[in-house]
Amino acid sequence: MMNTLKHIVIIGLCALACLASPAFAEELSAQEQFLNSAFAPNVPVAKTLWLDAKTKSGVKKILRHDYHGLRVRYWQEGARTLWVLDEIGKYKPITVGVVVNDGAIEKLKVLAYRESHGWEVKHDFFTKQFIGAKLPQNKKLDRRIDGISGASLSVRALKKMAMLALYFDNVVSTP
Repeated sequence: MMNTLKHIVIIGLCALACLASPAFAEELSAQEQFLNSAFAPNVPVAKTLWLDAKTKSGVKKILRHDYHGLRVRYWQEGARTLWVLDEIGKYKPITVGVVVNDGAIEKLKVLAYRESHGWEVKHDFFTKQFIGAKLPQNKKLDRRIDGISGASLSVRALKKMAMLALYFDNVVSTP
């Protein structure tokens, strides 16, 4: 009886892994392509930003909720940093890659969009608005980002991730 139960659990887990793997592989591929495009020909080794109480307080001001992790992975080469961040749109997480160079956004790309509405934020016509954006002391972007009708929550999520990447860049760049 116990061996049968173990086999059922193992088969169930394998089935779940098979169902989830194409989407997961696609997300990893998008992240890898983004890293390669930002740091070609050699992607630097990933680093870790550990979130202390002060940093978490700054993050909470930007996100308007607690950050779920204790650390954030990033890549750095000179004054350029790359961040892969997640934020909930309406119901599901949106994954964005952000390259920051000398305190300004150089590139922002949606790597995985899981919502059924608001997918227009993935397009260049929208993400180009973030190029050159900075984060002054008030923790708001230094420019207005035009919204998209029907995608307000997705737009808000991308703005938060842009601000978060700029904030994290400032944390790791400040001695």
